Amino acid sequence: MTPMAAGPPDPAPGRSDATMPGSGLRAFLRTPFTARTWREHLYLAIAAALGLAGFIALAILLYVSLLLSITLIGIPLLALTVLAAREWAGLHRLVAGRLLEEHVPTPGRRRPRSPGFFSWLGAGLTDVAGWRSMAYIVASFPVVIVGLWAAIVAWAGALALLAYPIMWHVFEPTNTDANGVAHHSGLQFGEFYIDTWPRALAVSVAGLVGVFLIPWFVRGVTTVEGLLVRGLLGPTRLSERVVDLEATRAQAVDASAATLRRIERDLHDGTQARLVALAMQLDMAKEKLAGAGPGGTGADEADLVRARDLVDTAHRNATEAIVELRDMTRTIHPPALDRGLDAALATLAARSALPVSLRTEIAVRPSPAIETIAYFCVAELLTNAAKHSRARSVTLEATGGRASLWLRVSDDGIGGAHLVAGGGLDGLAGRVHIVDGQLHVVSPAGGPTTVTVELPTGA
Repeated sequence: MTPMAAGPPDPAPGRSDATMPGSGLRAFLRTPFTARTWREHLYLAIAAALGLAGFIALAILLYVSLLLSITLIGIPLLALTVLAAREWAGLHRLVAGRLLEEHVPTPGRRRPRSPGFFSWLGAGLTDVAGWRSMAYIVASFPVVIVGLWAAIVAWAGALALLAYPIMWHVFEPTNTDANGVAHHSGLQFGEFYIDTWPRALAVSVAGLVGVFLIPWFVRGVTTVEGLLVRGLLGPTRLSERVVDLEATRAQAVDASAATLRRIERDLHDGTQARLVALAMQLDMAKEKLAGAGPGGTGADEADLVRARDLVDTAHRNATEAIVELRDMTRTIHPPALDRGLDAALATLAARSALPVSLRTEIAVRPSPAIETIAYFCVAELLTNAAKHSRARSVTLEATGGRASLWLRVSDDGIGGAHLVAGGGLDGLAGRVHIVDGQLHVVSPAGGPTTVTVELPTGA
C-alpha cells in the first residue's frame, strides 16, 4: 500500500481558526482595511441623510395632521403619512440589505376590503407596518445622526493625532504657559505639553490606535441599526399570518370555483349528453316496438332488430354514465376513505402502476378534509412517479400523531423533479398550503426523489 502523505496537524478539537492564538489580533489589525468596514461607514452616511430627511418630513406631516384633525383633511393626511412612512422604510431596507447584508422581507400590504375612499382610509390607518416604520424613523434618527457625528469627530481627531509629529516639526507651533514660558508644542493637556519627540510619537501612536478602534465603534452603531431594521421594518409573525391566511383563502376560493366548474363541465359534456342520448334511444325503441303490440300496425323483423340495437346502445350508455358518475364522485370524496386513510392508501398502492412498499402508522385519524387532501396528494405523486421518474419501485410512508400527518413518497428513479409554476407539484403545494401544510421536494439529478407532505390533522 502506498503510504499517505503527512498533512498539517488538525487544530485542537472544538477550536476554530477564529479562536486560535493571534487570530483576534489579526482581525483587529485588518478591520480598517476591509470592505465591510467601509460599507458600514457608507451605510452610516446614507442612513443619516435618509434619517434626517425622513424625521423632518414625518414631524411636519404629523404636526399638520394634528392641527387639521378637527377638519376632514387631518385624518386622510395621517393615513397618507402612515403609508408614506412604509414606502420610506423600503429605502432603509434596500440600503441595509445592500451594505449591511440585513436582508429583511417587505411586510405584506394590508389590502382595502372593498374599493372606495373609506376602505382605503381604514387600511391606511390600520397598517401596522406603516406605524412600525414611523417608529423606526423616530428611533433610528438619533442613532445614525449621533453615530455619524461621533465617527466624523473621531476620525478627524485620530488622523490629527497620527499626523501630529509632522505638523509639530514642520510648523513649529508654540504655546505659552501661565508663567509666560513658551513651549514648542501644538498640543497640551492641562499643563502637560507635547513638546518633545517622544511625546509627539506617543501622540501619534494614540492616533494610530484610534484608527483601529473607530471601525469597531461604527460596527457597534450599525449593529444597533441592524437590530432596529430587523425589529421594526420586517414583517411581524401576526402580519405574516394575516397575509398568509388571505392568500390561502384566495387559493381555497379559486380551487373551489375550479372544482365546481370542472364538475359542471363534466356533467354537461359527459354524463348529461349520455343521458340525453339514452332518453332519445329509448324513445326511438319505444316507437319501434309500439307497432308490435295488439292494435298496432305490426312491426317487421327489421324493426324488432333495430329496437333491440337501440336498447343495447341505451344500456351501454347507461352503464357508461354510471361509471362516469362513479368516477366523478370519487374525485369529490373517494369511497375508500370511508374506511380510513390507511385503507385508502392501501387501495392506491394496490392500483399503482409501480410496485409500492407501504408503511402506515397513523395514531390519530385526521379530519375528513385532511384525509381527502392527503389521498389526492398521494394519488398524484404515485401517478407522477409512474409517468416521469423511470422508477422501478416506490416507497410510501404515512405517519401521524395528534398535531401533524406526514406523507413521504420516495422512488428510485432518475430524479430532477422540482416545483415549476403551473406544474403538478406546484398545484399540490398550493392545495397543501391552503390548510397550512408544507410540501418539500428532494430530487437530485440521478435520483432518488423524495417528496414529503406535512399536514395538520385538523382543518
